[in-house]
Amino acid sequence: MPELILASTSPYRRALLERLGIPFTAMPPGTPEDPVAGELPPDRAVRLAVAKAHAIAARRPDAVVIGSDQVAAVGSNILDKPGDAARCRAQLTAASGSSARFHTACAVIAGRAGIRMVHIDTTTVFFRSLSQEEIERYVVRERPFDCAGGFRAEGLGISLFESIESKDPTALIGLPLIWLAAALRRCGFVLP
Repeated sequence: MPELILASTSPYRRALLERLGIPFTAMPPGTPEDPVAGELPPDRAVRLAVAKAHAIAARRPDAVVIGSDQVAAVGSNILDKPGDAARCRAQLTAASGSSARFHTACAVIAGRAGIRMVHIDTTTVFFRSLSQEEIERYVVRERPFDCAGGFRAEGLGISLFESIESKDPTALIGLPLIWLAAALRRCGFVLP
């Protein structure tokens, strides 16, 4: 089997990929994630996922490399990782009572083998109408400052929603495992 590399520093993506039970190495891709003017959220997610995978594949051409990125938006407003409590509260306030779309892109690239597969999954999260007190309690308790949208669906953040529409619930956390498992099987990895 070729070496499998996850081009990511995300602990969430590492934990998701571990579910598949395939040995892998995680490496920081070191790619800039600056937005491009006028770029739509799904296009940005795909561009960054492919760039991350290419960055590692250029250094490790014999490996199978996974790159992923997620871009969230409420309407045309991008929800980046908030970084601090104030921005987290502001994002959750903007999302309250509305829906957010999470575009999670995944690229699998193996340079020497000529493999290039790209996928995008869109998950829609419908938020309850949240009071400022609920938002404050949530932010203090979970501190989701490193998560797009300012919540962790795999944690207490699930209590903020009315519903979620998704073909792959792992995509909302950051890595669409249903598609990725099929892609890795096409690369020769053995999965049940």
